Amino acid sequence: MNRYRSTIKRILDYIGHYKWGVLLSLCLAAVTVVTTLYAPILIGDGVDLILGPGKVDFQGLLVVLKKMAAVILITAVAQWLMNHINNKITYRVVKDIRTKAFEHLEVLPLAYVDSHPSGDIISRIIADIDQFSEGLLMGFTQLFTGVLTILGTLGFMFFVNGWIALVVVCVTPVSLLVAGFIARKTYVMFKHQSETRGELTGLIDEMLGNQKVVQAFGHEKEAQESFEEINERLRRYSLQATFFSSITNPATRFVNGLVYASVGVAGAYAAVHGLLSVGKLSSFLSYANQYTKPFNEISGVVTELQNALASAARVFALIDEEPLKPEDPDAVDLKEADGNVDLEHVYFSYNPDVSLIEDFNLSVEPGQRIAIVGPTGCGKSTVINLLMRFYDVKSGCIRVSGHDIRHMTRRSLRAGYGMVLQETWLKSGTIRDNIAYGKPDATEEEVIRAAKEAHAHSFIKRMPDGYDTVITEDGGNLSQGQKQLLCIARVMLCLPPMLILDEATSSIDTRTEIRIQKAFAKMMEGRTSFIVAHRLSTIKEADVILVMRDGHIIEQGSHEELLEMGGFYARLYNSQFAPA
Repeated sequence: MNRYRSTIKRILDYIGHYKWGVLLSLCLAAVTVVTTLYAPILIGDGVDLILGPGKVDFQGLLVVLKKMAAVILITAVAQWLMNHINNKITYRVVKDIRTKAFEHLEVLPLAYVDSHPSGDIISRIIADIDQFSEGLLMGFTQLFTGVLTILGTLGFMFFVNGWIALVVVCVTPVSLLVAGFIARKTYVMFKHQSETRGELTGLIDEMLGNQKVVQAFGHEKEAQESFEEINERLRRYSLQATFFSSITNPATRFVNGLVYASVGVAGAYAAVHGLLSVGKLSSFLSYANQYTKPFNEISGVVTELQNALASAARVFALIDEEPLKPEDPDAVDLKEADGNVDLEHVYFSYNPDVSLIEDFNLSVEPGQRIAIVGPTGCGKSTVINLLMRFYDVKSGCIRVSGHDIRHMTRRSLRAGYGMVLQETWLKSGTIRDNIAYGKPDATEEEVIRAAKEAHAHSFIKRMPDGYDTVITEDGGNLSQGQKQLLCIARVMLCLPPMLILDEATSSIDTRTEIRIQKAFAKMMEGRTSFIVAHRLSTIKEADVILVMRDGHIIEQGSHEELLEMGGFYARLYNSQFAPA
């Protein structure tokens, strides 16, 4: 319940930015309600003017009809303006929340993204906010007028006849109890529905992105079973939510019938005894009908608001996630890195119960080529994550150009590195845009030169539109090798003072790899380079090779020195190149 109230409070805070629009909408809602409720009085006056055959007051009726025409026109204009303002407020609030969610996603630690399905995160920012917008829009358009109609109708009924109005007031709590019961039940069900929808989106995103692997291992049946299990839970929660929300209409209509019947019986008794005119009775019956309509609408709004609040709660949960540790106020802005990197007594682990990097020490001179090798899970990629400050060390420190990177702006630190990873990433757009991703102001000549140095120019020229060829998300219409060449070209264009090559040529054929290695050799001249490799043939020219196992450096030296040692590296190298 506290979370429920907290969600409402936060939504009201966002709406509060547009308080003048809300106030104007309320004023227009009041005008709509007053004019709508004034119409039955005019109708009652008209009925009283029809006294019988030959006794109709046509002059009086004409006046009443003119007033009704004015009332209808004012109601229509006020309602149109109110809906227009409500639409603007709703979609501006939705835009603000979605922007806040995406901005927060940009500053979330990599650990959060690594530990949550991407489909669930996407579902929160897209589907859940869409669900929220629908409920909020219905709340604006119907809640204001509904509440004001109920209050206004009661006011008009007390004005016409207080005793009959008291009958209506006595029956009202029944409707409130019904609405309260439904609201509690539907919120829980809609919350489960939103969470399961996010889970289903995550599964679909995962299966879609890895369809080749699914089919290669014949995992279609298991994937289908997982989908059907989550889909069945979504069906069950959706059905339960719909069931409880569907009670709303018949329950409130039952209460409406009670109100209408009570007014009819009390009004007829009063009319028979001369306490109420026939015209006033018709007005009262019209009010009784109008009084009960908002309960139907508000009950429907409450159901939608439960769905909206459940969805909003998931979005706010994302926004409330702990962001990256803020940078120090006096954080250094690294202008020109000299390539000097020192790791001093570094400790780090992803899981506090499982140790990984322990007392890691390394001193890298400017321009050195450092290769990191070792078995899977030894901590090679973790070292890269720490160098780039995707994760912060638990203890110890990493220094770049003499500065502790924790006291350095992340943006300037990462700008000092050029990165080519084993897992390629390309955005939807032209090939030119992808190469110039790190240097948007690059000239055409610079882009082409970088592509040539990466040996990507020839295949780009064979594309339908050359450098203007549009590629799909993650380069879906390119081969893995072509995607990797574009990623290499991207770094070739920027040429930062430090380089990280994590299995950068793993998807390239041997002939192209030889050319790329020459390009890398030229690119690495005078630059500090960290090279993670499984194929040891690619690191023979490294100045220092670090051999890692279980988070520790167990051997260190040049290729020849390590072979002479006859240790772990020598066994690893011989296992790859020993004669069959």
